[in-house]
Amino acid sequence: MDTTLTAVLIMSSIGTFFGICLAVAHKYLKVEEDPRLDVVEEMLPGTNCGACGEPGCRAFSEALVGGIKEPCQCTVGSPDDIEIIASFLGVVAGEQDKVVARLHCAGGLGLARQIAEYEGYSNCRAAHLVGGGGKGCSWGCLGLDDCMVACDFDAIHMNEQRLPVVSVENCTACNDCVEACPRDLFDLMPLSQKLIVQCNAPLEGDDAYAVCSVCCDGCQRCAADGDGKITMQNNLPVVDWSDGNIAASPKATWRCPTGAITWVEDGQFIQPTVEYSTRKEVAV
Repeated sequence: MDTTLTAVLIMSSIGTFFGICLAVAHKYLKVEEDPRLDVVEEMLPGTNCGACGEPGCRAFSEALVGGIKEPCQCTVGSPDDIEIIASFLGVVAGEQDKVVARLHCAGGLGLARQIAEYEGYSNCRAAHLVGGGGKGCSWGCLGLDDCMVACDFDAIHMNEQRLPVVSVENCTACNDCVEACPRDLFDLMPLSQKLIVQCNAPLEGDDAYAVCSVCCDGCQRCAADGDGKITMQNNLPVVDWSDGNIAASPKATWRCPTGAITWVEDGQFIQPTVEYSTRKEVAV
């Protein structure tokens, strides 16, 4: 009995000692929180999507109040909401080129060769692991909606060719579709980058045409017409955007035999010839 009582007294003493230490530390070491944080957080959409580069709206609020971020870096809020936040904080809202998700594939139904019927779980990742979902192109879009399901902003729908179409107005560049695609077909790109490569297959010549009629065949015509800003890497054109919107015109697309490299203007893919016009509703 004495041993038990002693143990209780020791534990109580230890608890009391550390309780006093915590109370003193709280009084003298606590960091006062800026009262504007709660107000700014209430003004934000509350989606915690991470498109601003912060893990959530609370963290973004702290960055705004601390002057680390600009209000315009919230890609979900409306322009009016951004101006209200800027006015409240007494800062400039800032300007930022809108960033949207772009799909590097145009090989939908009737364009990409289908070599088998996939009847498993309707999920891109599952189909990718099981024989590629029956699609002849091992690098192309599987068309089973993973990106659409992952999008919380209703910014993606599937067209008649089973390709995801991105709404420029609704896309917040939250990165969910990028992470959802098992074939890494989505990139987040500023709208000013209007030259889009819509193929991800590292093939050339007849090998390319064997799997998809709109596949890049590695002909290098776009590189020759790209004013030195397009290079071929792994049989695919790579556009150098290091100095901003370097493609002043869509001329790099004019001689592409399949339309695998395209120019986007006002939300529409501009094609140089009539035979490619049926592919306008792709991942804008």
